[in-house]
Amino acid sequence: MVLARRRPIEGESEPASLEYDTWAPMESPSGRADHLNGVVNALRRIIQAIRLSSSVVHDTLGITGAQLFVLQQLAELPGASLREVADRTLTDQSSVSVVVSRLVADGHVARRISAADARRTELTLTRAGHALLRRAPELAQSRLVAALRATPAPRLRVTADVLERVARALSPASEPAPMFFEPPGKRRGAARQRTRAPKRGQGRSR
Repeated sequence: MVLARRRPIEGESEPASLEYDTWAPMESPSGRADHLNGVVNALRRIIQAIRLSSSVVHDTLGITGAQLFVLQQLAELPGASLREVADRTLTDQSSVSVVVSRLVADGHVARRISAADARRTELTLTRAGHALLRRAPELAQSRLVAALRATPAPRLRVTADVLERVARALSPASEPAPMFFEPPGKRRGAARQRTRAPKRGQGRSR
């Protein structure tokens, strides 16, 4: 292994003496190819496992894997707020809100105002939601999160950095990603545009 030279920050003058602060492995092309194959194959296995698990959940319960994942969190933490559910599912609050809204509409989750704080909305499972959980198959997303939580922080930090870089290269999206294999919610802006669309014959110059 060799020491890698620190790159000067933009606007910083070249130091008189060389500074080294990171390690860069001397790796052969074949070794790098093996690592690349390992990463891509691991991603394929993860995506395939989550896809198959979600398919089994849908066939068994009629809901998505993401919806079952949320139901599991609410079973462990009754009365959780939307923010708490987002934290437990490692999901953006706006993305998990789409899933929760569908569960509420289908009668699996109930919203109620907290008796202790009127500003807080609590989420609880209904009888139908509990009934689904009793029939629920094992969920790949739960195993994924458990495996990540058990990963040491330094390795997790490196993994997050690499995957975030790849994600930005594939899809530099500005909006939060939906939960695994969960259809995104309708965009409010698009709905407003459809509402405000001029009627036939209006808005045309004569």
